[in-house]
Amino acid sequence: DLSDDAFQQWNQSLSDTPECKSFMHLHLGFDSTGKHVLHAYTPASEPYDQWAGLKRGSQEYLARKQERSGVLWKALEQIVPDIRSRADIEMIGTPLTHEKFLRRSRGSYGPAIRAGQDMFPFSETPVKRLIRCGDSVFPGIGLPAVAAGALIAANSRSSILSHLALLDEIGL
Repeated sequence: DLSDDAFQQWNQSLSDTPECKSFMHLHLGFDSTGKHVLHAYTPASEPYDQWAGLKRGSQEYLARKQERSGVLWKALEQIVPDIRSRADIEMIGTPLTHEKFLRRSRGSYGPAIRAGQDMFPFSETPVKRLIRCGDSVFPGIGLPAVAAGALIAANSRSSILSHLALLDEIGL
């Protein structure tokens, strides 16, 4: 059994984990001898405070989206100078987009764990039979890391021999 004190201590350690800044995304559908899709984004460098209090869809929000995505457009124009005129679809993701649709606190990219200084926590928790997986546990942020973390969590609950037996049972 988990005492209230132990739970509060664990919960506080989670709350104390620093978070990365947010990020801007630019999703495009454009012409170039056929249709193409492009996804560009900033490296978790977008400060949430510039977005806090803005109402999604407001004129101020829409203007801020255009302004803050300018760096992405400028980088793309170095490679495809007329990319803006070729774009059929333009979708800009902001910290508020991530906060709403990805359910990210302050639109954060995830935990700010510095390599060589700290480590992402592992999947174990002080709650019996509760494990965690996702980008806030080892091995970290990004789809490949999250998938690997899910495998680690699953493998922590049963032996490799039981996995192999199950694969045999289903014919793989």
